[in-house]
Amino acid sequence: MKPFWIVVIVFGFVASLAFANPEMLPKHPGYPSKKEVSPVTGQPLTNDSGQPNAGGEKALNEAAGFDDARSVQQLVDPNNQRILKSGGAGVLPKVQGPQIKIEPPLVIA
Repeated sequence: MKPFWIVVIVFGFVASLAFANPEMLPKHPGYPSKKEVSPVTGQPLTNDSGQPNAGGEKALNEAAGFDDARSVQQLVDPNNQRILKSGGAGVLPKVQGPQIKIEPPLVIA
């Protein structure tokens, strides 16, 4: 009985994609498209015929600022602002706040 319900769910999902209404999709400045029609059926070949090209100042500004949040240079690491003095390799640094001491492990012989 389980395979039957899996088939029903998959069929319902595929049917919902097949009957989706393209008019409900958000409008965007897509690629320019002509009002071309299919030579066989006469139906339009694009969903958004006549939309303007994605050029101009707005598109260039959005493209230039797309990845700014990740690619901005950070000269000071925000995770290391508490460090006052680096202790070197194997030594904990001096930081603002409580000083933490790590004792060497006990060896039981």
